[in-house]
Amino acid sequence: MAFKIFRKNCCGLDVHKTWIYACIGITDPNGRTEYKQARFSSFTKGLQELADWLAKYDCTDVCMESSGKFWIPVFNILEKTCWVTLAHPKYTKPQKGNKTDRKDAKWICDLYMCDMVKPSFIPPPDIRQLRDLMRYRMKLTNMVTSEKNRALNCLTVSNLKLDDVFSDVFGKSSRSIIHYILEHPGETFDVAPFIDRRCKHPVEEVQAAVDGAISHEQAVKLRECLQHLDELETHKTNIEKEILRLAQQYPHQLELLQTVPGFSGNVMTAIALISEIGADMSVFPSAKHLVSWAGCCPRNDQSSKKVKSTRISRAGVYLKPLLVQVANAVIKSDKYPECKERYRKIKARRGHKKAIVAVCRMLLTAIWNILSKLEPYSAAGYLDDKLTEHSVVITKSQGLELLRKRGYIFKDEVDPAPA
Repeated sequence: MAFKIFRKNCCGLDVHKTWIYACIGITDPNGRTEYKQARFSSFTKGLQELADWLAKYDCTDVCMESSGKFWIPVFNILEKTCWVTLAHPKYTKPQKGNKTDRKDAKWICDLYMCDMVKPSFIPPPDIRQLRDLMRYRMKLTNMVTSEKNRALNCLTVSNLKLDDVFSDVFGKSSRSIIHYILEHPGETFDVAPFIDRRCKHPVEEVQAAVDGAISHEQAVKLRECLQHLDELETHKTNIEKEILRLAQQYPHQLELLQTVPGFSGNVMTAIALISEIGADMSVFPSAKHLVSWAGCCPRNDQSSKKVKSTRISRAGVYLKPLLVQVANAVIKSDKYPECKERYRKIKARRGHKKAIVAVCRMLLTAIWNILSKLEPYSAAGYLDDKLTEHSVVITKSQGLELLRKRGYIFKDEVDPAPA
């Protein structure tokens, strides 16, 4: 069985940690393909030799798998002289059995030659740098949360109930009390000088909350946790300064994104979104492509008129949690009735999780239109009356209730003005 060849001169790369196996397929006018194979080191010198080897055969189309992080140095070197296509391993998986690294490179070359590889979205270098720092900031935030949990565990086992009387155990008042306990273990003291006047709980409750005893071992652990917390906060502040510097080249896009529901509170939320999807929406033909890339739409898994699964995919491991957090905040606010109403309708039929993902898709569709048209967010499209595609038979009471929900007020229901 012959396949149509779309690329007469292309290369497939099988990337590993130490070695890179390359295979160039050159097709002549008669349809006969000749293969050139070689192996290169993954060191910088080897990557330069790979680039020279590709230039020797006038090959500018390269395809490789996204294996771990090993593809990134190869991509950075080859993107200067070649058009590099990055493919997910599930689209280039070879047949089991007769399999070697050289055959893997030839298999990738054959698939790419016949245009049977689905390319992955790779943002420009500045977005990639911003994405890397934003993801590191998220890791630091997770580390801060973990360290706080460890510190709270020390207080709990020592029967110091500061989390019952302070909304923030690591705030100014609570932190000063913890430091005094660590410096004077086993000593009874008055907590009144340490408490801010805005504290909601009375001094007597706070005094009773610190009536515990912390052991020497727990004090050592708690002291290290607090020191580590301060270091993490310092690292996070330094990273945020660099992130804000890199984000200065997208002022208009960030300003537009802050008009989207849930993105106006903190500019870091808008920067996190830009770092994941980029600022140029021309790479996504439509909003549906962006939603599918982010893993916020049902999958297609149907065979013999039977739908096997409609679960969302695992894509968007960094973008999807961000959208879910924003959606959970938006549905609790009365400022965005369009999001709240959509959540309410879907939750009644499908449950909370599916309703939240639907709101995520709604927000992502609005973001695609905002960045494509460079216009601020508007809820008018969601609140307009939408005509049904087919006739719907309802009762008169249902029709009146529908009009009331739309904001219509009937004259016979208006209370007469007092005389």
